[in-house]
This record gives sequence, structure tokens and C-alpha cells, in this order.
Amino acid sequence: MTTHDPTMEAIGAAVTEGRTGYPASARQRLLDLWSTTGPAGDPLHRCTLTHYLADLYDDPAQALAWDIRALDAAESLTERRVQAHDTDLQLAAFYPSLHLNLADNYRRLGSFTAATEHIDAARHHAPHLPEDGYGDLLRTAIEEVAEAITQRSTTKRASAPGPSA
Repeated sequence: MTTHDPTMEAIGAAVTEGRTGYPASARQRLLDLWSTTGPAGDPLHRCTLTHYLADLYDDPAQALAWDIRALDAAESLTERRVQAHDTDLQLAAFYPSLHLNLADNYRRLGSFTAATEHIDAARHHAPHLPEDGYGDLLRTAIEEVAEAITQRSTTKRASAPGPSA
């Protein structure tokens, strides 16, 4: 069961906008939300907002800055807060995606040691992923990024989220 949360609903609307071909306006909507939420706001809002905002940047350095904020916010989150928003969510399931994104950004920047640390963390947390399409998608992406790290590739993955492939 999900509780009514206007900020989470606004984040969701912006994410949908970005995924349907309007990344610039989605990014602006999320940046506007960030200006009211900020680094001291609700950790669930900060984690969700920054995690999705990072996906709206082609530049891996810009995405990395937002993904670091998302992981920092997750470290401030509690299971109780996550469950208060949605009883079907578990905080542990956030970490594979958060570390995957960091690994992919570091890889794209050529920082393979940092990328390896985060892909290892993503793999460590992967057992917390649900056994569904979303979990399968992330498990596949973790392996794709791990392989790209091994190959020392800095090319953006075709399956990576973002405004362009």
C-alpha cells in the first residue's frame, strides 16, 4: 500500500515525462523540486529525486554528482520511512541500483577501480532485488556494467537509462 505523498507523486510525474521523450523539461521539474527539498530534506524524497535526476544527464560527471547524492540520502533513510511510504518497498532493494549507477558513471569516466568497487557492492546487494521484471532488468545491467568494466570500455551502454542511447 502506497501513501499519498505529493512530492513523490511530482517526482513520478517528472520521471514519466523524461521517459516519454521530454528529458529537458523533466530535468527542470526535478531541479525545481530539489530547490525546495534540498540536501536536508526528507531522505526518501532526496534519494528518489536525485536517483532519477542523474538518469537525465548524458554527461557521466553530472550524473555521478546526483548519484552520489542519492546514495548519501539512502544512507540516511530508515526501513520505517520506506515502509511508511509503500509497504511493498524495502530499503535493501534500493542499493543494487544505486551502486550500479555509480559503477556505470565511474566506468564511463575511466575510473575503473571506483567502478569495480561499486559494481561489487551492486552484486553484493543484488539478492535483495525482487524476483520480477525490474529485478531481472537490474541483474542484467549489473552484469553488462561488470563486463564493460572488465573490457575497460567507457562507452555508454545502449540499455542505460537516460535522454539518449
